[in-house]
Amino acid sequence: MKAKITKAVFPVAGLGTRFLPVTKANPKEMLPIVDKPLIQYAVEEAVSAGITQLIFVTSSSKHAIENHFDSNFELEAKLAEAGKNEWLEVVRNVLPAGVSCVYVRQQNPLGLGHAVLCAKDIVGNEPFAVLLADDLIESNDKSCLRQMVEVYNELQSSVLAVQPVALSETEKYGIVGLDNPELELGKCAKVTSIVEKPKAKDAPSLFASIGRYILVPEIFYFLENVNRGVIGEIQLTDGIDKMLLTHDVSGYRFHGKRYDCGSKSGYLEATVEYGMKHKDIGEGFIKYLRGLNLD
Repeated sequence: MKAKITKAVFPVAGLGTRFLPVTKANPKEMLPIVDKPLIQYAVEEAVSAGITQLIFVTSSSKHAIENHFDSNFELEAKLAEAGKNEWLEVVRNVLPAGVSCVYVRQQNPLGLGHAVLCAKDIVGNEPFAVLLADDLIESNDKSCLRQMVEVYNELQSSVLAVQPVALSETEKYGIVGLDNPELELGKCAKVTSIVEKPKAKDAPSLFASIGRYILVPEIFYFLENVNRGVIGEIQLTDGIDKMLLTHDVSGYRFHGKRYDCGSKSGYLEATVEYGMKHKDIGEGFIKYLRGLNLD
């Protein structure tokens, strides 16, 4: 019987240092792209792929995320009293019906692999998804994760979302070796290796693993047994690399545009482009942009 992907892990315990001082008191995942926070875009993508349980790996400073997906009875009562039914529906549908949230603490920021490992007891012996809210992915037809779930349903093995990057950017990503270095959009290739932030001369390819993963539960064993870094950190890429010895892992080149919202420039690009496409303000915003003297 084929296993179904119903659980998704959201590692949201990071400090967001690249966005200080705004992230001093506000989680980076709550930074808005027009009128929705980054984490909501990631949750909506997960729900579109059939996820029904959201597992947030948080820290003590991330209460805003919990509050965002919780009910706000006072706000809802005031909106209902004022007859603002459209906004009432928006607030009530932040978390769709039939979808539940679980929160688990990551006591120390010891790497992405450690964050995923914190969700082990909740995930159990099931395949699961991992989504990094920093990576905002816009897809016209099927969301990136939905595409990946379809790949998993066919292959029944772990799937990594990959995309090509410039040779000068390999030190920013986990870089995968593939048995098909000419991987086309919408296609899969077998992952033969994965290296965390290699120098250009050591990169096994120009395909980077970005913030969408479908992993089999065996990954927890490998994360528990990888060599830790100097301060005890556990890298997800190291766990995946160890798992390659006994398990198939596929790299999937997804359809869609990724915005690196972990960087200021990527965040601004997403804000501008989503603003241009927004149903309420898009037309006026485009007129504003056209009127700017950018020469």
